[in-house]
Amino acid sequence: MTKSLKVLIAGGGIGGMAAALSLLRRGYDVEVYEQAAELGEVGAGVQISPNGSRALDALGVFETLKAASCAPRRKEFRLWNTGRAWPMFDLGPQAVEKYGYPYLTVYRPDLLATLIDAVRAIKPDAVHLAKAVSNIDVREDGVTLHFADGTHADGDLLVGADGVKSTVRRCLFGDDEAQFTGMIAWRAVIPMERLPERLRDMLGWTWIGPGGHLVNYPLRGGKLMNMIGTIERDDWQVESWYTQGSNEECARDFAGWHEDVQTLIQAAPSVMKWAFMERAPRQTWSVGRATLLGDACHATLPFLAQGAVMSIEDGVVLGRCLDKYADPVEALHRYEQARVERTSAMVRGAKENTARFHESALATEEGAIAYMESEWSRDPIRDRYDWLYRYDVNTAEI
Repeated sequence: MTKSLKVLIAGGGIGGMAAALSLLRRGYDVEVYEQAAELGEVGAGVQISPNGSRALDALGVFETLKAASCAPRRKEFRLWNTGRAWPMFDLGPQAVEKYGYPYLTVYRPDLLATLIDAVRAIKPDAVHLAKAVSNIDVREDGVTLHFADGTHADGDLLVGADGVKSTVRRCLFGDDEAQFTGMIAWRAVIPMERLPERLRDMLGWTWIGPGGHLVNYPLRGGKLMNMIGTIERDDWQVESWYTQGSNEECARDFAGWHEDVQTLIQAAPSVMKWAFMERAPRQTWSVGRATLLGDACHATLPFLAQGAVMSIEDGVVLGRCLDKYADPVEALHRYEQARVERTSAMVRGAKENTARFHESALATEEGAIAYMESEWSRDPIRDRYDWLYRYDVNTAEI
């Protein structure tokens, strides 16, 4: 049954497609407008913690995505120079036993493609490409999206899922303040056959050291290795996922780090770099019949591995609120209220992990041992992550 509301979604990324799928499955008419000429994600990895797997199951795509991803056995910390290992937490069957769903590591293009396929299976013509939003009108009785090509679209509700540089957010609230964090990131996806056997294990490693850290984990059933390294540097401040870097510059940033870190860097077919910018999470993001979702209202640093998961959760909760509340304006307000505390805590938690991963005490093994015992033993890890992973999009209060 098609419900009467027509929902316009600006942005065809992970958050926009998750919202589209959530609403289509509930019987709403949905149109997605993406500024790019073709749909696609950057070649990178994304971690889907158990709360994210649960949300994907609510969208009907968990099993499909699970088959295309990896379920690492555990995550470990490794010391930047000696490689000494500490357990972070068990994954795989242990995560299922504790939280009901596994922890998956996923190739971003596979996640987006899975969502797009599910959307098009319900409504084949739902997605419109090369539609860059130029302005919006929000009225008491509906919304209009205006596009750079001179066309427009009318609907009953608008969801701005158009990312950290959201045009919808700017139209609703004006320009936001983005602050440079003093960190840049390097990312690469490495074919597993380029790596020595010791680096092909189905584990997730977080290499931590003074002033930097590097994360690597397997993707696509072990065919690929994802790598993202973060280093404190203030001489380059371009916020773009598409800037080509060089293996040599990346290796210099991690000079003195363990041989395995250098091996990962040298094995990368190419490396991309971008500057981490920080935005305060919005406490309000709905105006009448328009709302925001994902990075458009609560962009986060990736140090809690919740960015994509947060936007998927948003999409499921948005659908639940539209079902529960007859007045669409109230539904959007309730969606915002249901999500604001959790998403703000996610953004804060990611920022707090920056210092934990880059702690100066990690400069020596003696300092690292004491620091890991105080900050990363079982109880602190449980306090920091259990509230994240136990969250249930299906039963969370709305």
